[in-house]
Amino acid sequence: MIKRGKPAKNGHVKLTFTIPAEQVSGGVSVVGDFNGWDPYAHPMQLRTDTYQVSMTVPADQEICFRYLATGGLWFDDAEADYHDHHGGHLSPIVAQSPEVAAFDDAHHANGHRGQAPDLPNSSPAALESQLPAAPA
Repeated sequence: MIKRGKPAKNGHVKLTFTIPAEQVSGGVSVVGDFNGWDPYAHPMQLRTDTYQVSMTVPADQEICFRYLATGGLWFDDAEADYHDHHGGHLSPIVAQSPEVAAFDDAHHANGHRGQAPDLPNSSPAALESQLPAAPA
């Protein structure tokens, strides 16, 4: 789950990322172009049954992000506005239409912004197959 706050007077928005604790075993971080793809910048904190982290980002700047779990497991958030081979993309203020997403995909392909590294076995199907089974 991704919760977007209201834009502050300083032009930033608070984003809160939450994932079910059973989705990963061990630690997990949110990494992306907003933190230089640094896995130590935004580690998620374990709550009772979820991992969660909040951060502020510029309200007018789309971000590209992925989750990185213990063991080098990369995965995307289904609630991102759209996905490409670099990860999930999120507009801090409002979800984008498919037309805008298609434009942004082309724009990113031309080197517009910092991008996630191309990772082996990082397709959604490959990542999903690596997730631990939910407890019975």
